[in-house]
Amino acid sequence: MEEVIHARGHENVSAEHASTFEVTSDDHLTPAGDCILGVGADRVPADFDAEFVAACQSADATITVTLAADGYTETVSGRGHPSLVFENERSAVGRTSDYVDDRTIVLDADKAAGGLDRDLVAALTDGADLTVTL
Repeated sequence: MEEVIHARGHENVSAEHASTFEVTSDDHLTPAGDCILGVGADRVPADFDAEFVAACQSADATITVTLAADGYTETVSGRGHPSLVFENERSAVGRTSDYVDDRTIVLDADKAAGGLDRDLVAALTDGADLTVTL
């Protein structure tokens, strides 16, 4: 069972945040958005299939997020939680913590934006297309 989000990089992608990574449907990014990896996302958590959401709400769920752009691939692993709601209509956020809000798609992630492969980040800064597979 999977969900796929397509987005694109942006010149202001820095991927320096130490505890989160994010993909947004917004079409712009300021330098302050140091967790954002992609803009213009074609899907948001509110679009996810109810069966997928229910599976992620299991306390035993393992959630794997694959980020792919310009031939570079990074895998982030984390867990689900009964409090995940997948209701946000703008952005999807992975967290290294156990904080949950309507944007959260994975908890206790083993990587945040700052821990991602720098070649992948450079491709996103150059505007590469990004595929996020959960």
